[in-house]
Amino acid sequence: MLNPLQLNAWLRGAAQKDAFAFRELYEASSPRLYGLALRILHRRELAEEALQESFVSIWHHAGDYQAGLSAPMTWMSTIVRNKSFDLLRRLQVEVEIDGEDFDERVLASLRDPAANPAEALELSSEARALAACMSALEERHRKVVGLAFFHDLSHSDVAQKLALPVGTVKTWIRRSLARLQACLTGGGRAA
Repeated sequence: MLNPLQLNAWLRGAAQKDAFAFRELYEASSPRLYGLALRILHRRELAEEALQESFVSIWHHAGDYQAGLSAPMTWMSTIVRNKSFDLLRRLQVEVEIDGEDFDERVLASLRDPAANPAEALELSSEARALAACMSALEERHRKVVGLAFFHDLSHSDVAQKLALPVGTVKTWIRRSLARLQACLTGGGRAA
């Protein structure tokens, strides 16, 4: 199990262009990130290329990482996922989209809809559509969904963190997910 605090420290070091911290970050996280790229690309050489491009991006954008928005592995996984999909598009390979797995990948790719231009370019079109739909939600609903799905908190943890009743959190999440689904299936129009 990778220690998020240690990964965060190495990311901060990489942001300061500390090559040792970056090497430690790479050695600790690359096997898991390579596995993610391989699951998407299905070819070792493509997964290696995506991983290399991802770590170049991580090196250049480590200073943009915000621990309050996502865990270090979530942030790096998003970069690997997007680089993998970019590589597929460059090779004009069809991506198989199978319902639930696709939804999980899109949800995991979500980042702030007000991202800077470099971050926005890294987002896949699916993630941009989801980000647009997320931005149509009320801020408090967006926060509840973000904590539950992107920080992997339970409903009770979200309720405690935001000082809300658990029933309210569950209702907001259920309604928000229904709105997101309607928005995504409606071509990006908020419901």
